[in-house]
Amino acid sequence: MEDRIATLRRAARPRKRREPARVESPDIELRMCKPADDPEIDRLAALSEVPVPYGRLVVALLDGKLVAAKPLNGDPVIRDPFVKTAHLVHLLEVRAEQLREAAPRPALLPRLLRRHA
Repeated sequence: MEDRIATLRRAARPRKRREPARVESPDIELRMCKPADDPEIDRLAALSEVPVPYGRLVVALLDGKLVAAKPLNGDPVIRDPFVKTAHLVHLLEVRAEQLREAAPRPALLPRLLRRHA
């Protein structure tokens, strides 16, 4: 009986709250490619064993490192096979689709010429 009472007292003691484990999440950046990205895009194409894509690309950076790219022309995503990028592929595809569907903006020069005509 005394053992049972001691067990219940231990169980009733207030416990220290533990802080939830913090999970470091990497910084993710999606943006249009720049000319400075060409060497990294060449590297991704070589790692993916596909030809270097042409045209505009949406690129994904993970903690500042370019790890995946999606051509706007509809070609498949190229990515670094040594980095977990599955979660980025869907983001790249959605962003590329948004950019393809964007309404074309009228060119600036014709608008300026109409104003001053």
